[in-house]
Amino acid sequence: MTKPARNTILGRGSYLESLRIGEILRTETIGGLVLIVAAAVAIIWANTPWGDSYFALRDLHLAVPIPGLDLNLSLGHWASDGLLAVFFFLVGLELKKEFVIGDLRDFSRAIVPVTAAFGGVLVPALIYFALNVGEGGTTLHGWAIPTATDIAFAVAVLAVIGSSLPSPLRIFLLTLAVVDDLIAIVIIAFVYTDDLDFLFLGLSLVPLLLFFVIANRFQKYFATRRWTAWAILLPLGIITWAFVHESGIHATIAGVLLGFSVPVRRRDERDGTGLAERFEHRFRPLSSGICVPIFAFFSAGVALGGAEGIAKALTDPVVWGIIAGLVLGKPIGILGSTFLLTKTRHANLDPAIRWADLLGVTLLAGIGFTVSLLVSELSFGLESPHYEHAKVAILTGSLLAAALGAAWLIPRNRRYRQLETEAQRDDNADGIPDVYEQD
Repeated sequence: MTKPARNTILGRGSYLESLRIGEILRTETIGGLVLIVAAAVAIIWANTPWGDSYFALRDLHLAVPIPGLDLNLSLGHWASDGLLAVFFFLVGLELKKEFVIGDLRDFSRAIVPVTAAFGGVLVPALIYFALNVGEGGTTLHGWAIPTATDIAFAVAVLAVIGSSLPSPLRIFLLTLAVVDDLIAIVIIAFVYTDDLDFLFLGLSLVPLLLFFVIANRFQKYFATRRWTAWAILLPLGIITWAFVHESGIHATIAGVLLGFSVPVRRRDERDGTGLAERFEHRFRPLSSGICVPIFAFFSAGVALGGAEGIAKALTDPVVWGIIAGLVLGKPIGILGSTFLLTKTRHANLDPAIRWADLLGVTLLAGIGFTVSLLVSELSFGLESPHYEHAKVAILTGSLLAAALGAAWLIPRNRRYRQLETEAQRDDNADGIPDVYEQD
């Protein structure tokens, strides 16, 4: 009896998929570097003698006078609720593209990053829960903080240290982070929504439906005339965002829903770039280069309070739950679930990938920053000391994950570079006439 064929996991995927993801990786790499700079400036400023001015700027309120809407938010809230919606709009676009035309439309390819992402969410949450279960309900609210992977930060680190690593590793990290974002979206929408206003939720469906109908009906028009998206779709998006914000659901969810509303395929079914692809090219630099770094600037700043403040933070189980979840939980969950998947009769690791390489990537997946900071704010609120401690833990855990991943992957990258050099040398030798090779 013929044995069933084993699916090769972590393979290179389709050629078009590799090109598309390669473009995303380049943009996210630049955005990740800008994000790191913005976060560093915030931390340094918050711990200088002028640190109070940083927090005064973050807490400065800016009101938009619209009757019936409560849009009097601090600059920090405008960044987390407003600017981060652009980031989640891109997440919605990418998720829809992955499941419509990407490799995730194929179950044999989707099962790997989906399983790995769920493992990378479950194990950190369990570790956090185990370290905080005896502290009561207050600290348990932060169980989702260490479950997120920051795509821009992680990709930026991998780009710097892993230029010669096999390309399937970078594709795996990006796809894993995309699925991870989907899980985070579900958690934010259902776990961190307390008071739901059904009136505003129903009202949000009206501009969202108009956005969907217009974007799908006139996608060629929006693709060829750039200004029309700003003049027609942007106002509908802002109205949708405002109503979702007032409904009690975190406003970034509006960005995801709007991203899902953009068509991926062209209506005429001919080969070419769909509207989702065009929007991604237009708006990803805005998200990676401006929106996310500004959010990081207003969210990452934390006054450490010297040795006394650090010592106090270290007594908070929230800190240890987050650090352990990011540094240990992420690689254990991702690597463990992937390993178990390869033990099934239908799955096999791509020959170009080594488990040692995959371990390094899973360490980088422990870099939780953008979404982790957002979830920490939703978990504890700006006035809670746990929130400040959570930011310290996120920064510490992310830096540890980056350092461990870099320490592990740099020698691996050096080895692959050496193999490339030897292969090129062999190719050059094959071109030399045989009369010279006889010596």
